[in-house]
Amino acid sequence: MKPTLFRDSEHKAFYYRMLGECRNADGYHRALFYTLSISKDTRAHIHDLFDFANGGIKTDGLSAPWQTGSSVRACRLAFNLWNGWSQAGAERYSTPYELFDCGFAPYFVEAIRLRYPEYSKVQLPPVKFKAERSR
Repeated sequence: MKPTLFRDSEHKAFYYRMLGECRNADGYHRALFYTLSISKDTRAHIHDLFDFANGGIKTDGLSAPWQTGSSVRACRLAFNLWNGWSQAGAERYSTPYELFDCGFAPYFVEAIRLRYPEYSKVQLPPVKFKAERSR
């Protein structure tokens, strides 16, 4: 599954470059790199967030001084989509209420779609409401 929405050309180019660098395009890698590619800050510090040698996330990057409110949200979602990670003692910051409270929200939805393509294909039938009965 390919992403259909990119923030800008840098987001798109970096996403494909990272997939090529790690040589893996499964749902975990697609969602992780798509999300970490949204922000210029996370792109500039990708090696603080992902260990390419060992193939895993680096959660210590969340407390780096370069992080912004939006970039932290992107990292939290990316890490959660990677392996269900949430910061011990700070789980509330990984809820949709906290994560989606920024301009990256449309891209976060796309990241979830990339991670779970089997569920994004389902089309729910429209809900039909019955007219209220008058008393």
